[in-house]
Amino acid sequence: MDAKVLRARALALLAQREYSRMELRRKLLRLVQTRRAAELQNAEEQGWAAEAGGDAEAGQQLAAVEAVLDALELAGWQSDQRAAESRLRTGASRSGVRKLAADLQQRGLSPTGEIWAQLQATEADRARALLHKRFGTTAPVDRADWARRVRFLVYRGFDAALASRLCREAPDSDPS
Repeated sequence: MDAKVLRARALALLAQREYSRMELRRKLLRLVQTRRAAELQNAEEQGWAAEAGGDAEAGQQLAAVEAVLDALELAGWQSDQRAAESRLRTGASRSGVRKLAADLQQRGLSPTGEIWAQLQATEADRARALLHKRFGTTAPVDRADWARRVRFLVYRGFDAALASRLCREAPDSDPS
């Protein structure tokens, strides 16, 4: 596949949002494989002899994708640091650090930097704000309600001990 096509597709993706290098690699390789499969199917339908290609072609495709990714990174259009910061900013208000770290790891990114430290420091405040938004200022009425509130926070990536402590606290009218 032509490097210009790969570059154009990568730039179109990056115009929508920040992507990690691993995400872009995965998407571009999928594009290459889909196009190659379509070419083989078209050749078969036309009765032409199609070349299988095999491992050598796969290696060339990977090298072409890596070259495009290197060029994008060198030009400053793709940055794993920016992608990580973007993911942290978008998920900060509704997720705990555990969920955010898992999300970053899935995208091939590492949780570092100033934003990550700030999120760790404000985790209790963010969890309290989420509780307030979902359940208001009322205290849990029984054990089942308390457990539901704890699960609500834990499923969003907050620490179980923190969730338990916040649900035991007397509710306040201002989550800030």
